[in-house]
Amino acid sequence: MIIAVDGPTASGKGTIAKALAAHFGLPHLDTGLLYRAVGRQCALNHGNADDPGDALNACDFPDDLLDDPELRSEATGGLASRVSVHPEVRRALFERQRAFATQPGGAVLDGRDIGTVIAPEAQVKLFVVASVPARAERRFKEMQASGRQVSLAEIAADLEARDARDRSRAEAPLVAAQDAVLLDTSDMGPAQAIAEAIRIASHAVA
Repeated sequence: MIIAVDGPTASGKGTIAKALAAHFGLPHLDTGLLYRAVGRQCALNHGNADDPGDALNACDFPDDLLDDPELRSEATGGLASRVSVHPEVRRALFERQRAFATQPGGAVLDGRDIGTVIAPEAQVKLFVVASVPARAERRFKEMQASGRQVSLAEIAADLEARDARDRSRAEAPLVAAQDAVLLDTSDMGPAQAIAEAIRIASHAVA
C-alpha cells in the first residue's frame, strides 16, 4: 500500500505521514528533506539556488547531510523552495523517491507532488492544508522551542512566498491530485488531525 501525503509547508503533513506510517507499519520518507538537502548543499557550495546548474550540482549531496539539523531551519526551507523549481533538480531526485514508494509492501511519502507525480497510483492520497496564520503560528512555536529568533510576521511572509513559488512552478506544481482527500488542519490539534487521517486512510483501503 502506498500512501501519498501532500500539502504546503507547516500544514501538518509530516506529522500525519509519520503517524500513518507507524499505524500501518510502513516505512516513511519526508521527500521535502531531499530538497532541503539540495538547498543546503547549494549554500555549502557557495552556489546560487536560483541557478539551475548550481542547484543540479548540489543534488550530489552526501547521505549524512540528511541528519544535519540546519535542514530544518527557515533559511534552508527557503532554499529548498528555490531549488525545487528547477526541472533538472526534480528529475534528479525523482528516481530516488520512486524507488522508495514502490518498495515491496508499500510506503508512506509526504511532499508536494507525491500523489500527482511520484506515486500517482497510490491507494491513499491526502492533501493536507491549513491557513497561513495557523501554519505561521505552528512554525513560530517550533522556532521558539529550538531557540531560533524569528518574528511571526517574517514566518507568515516566507510561507506565502513559498506557496506562490510551489504553486506556480512549471514542473510538478503544488496541487491536489484529482482523487485526493482534502484535510484542513487549521483548527485541529495534532491528535485530531492524525485520527482523521487514519480514518480516511482506513476507509480508502477497506
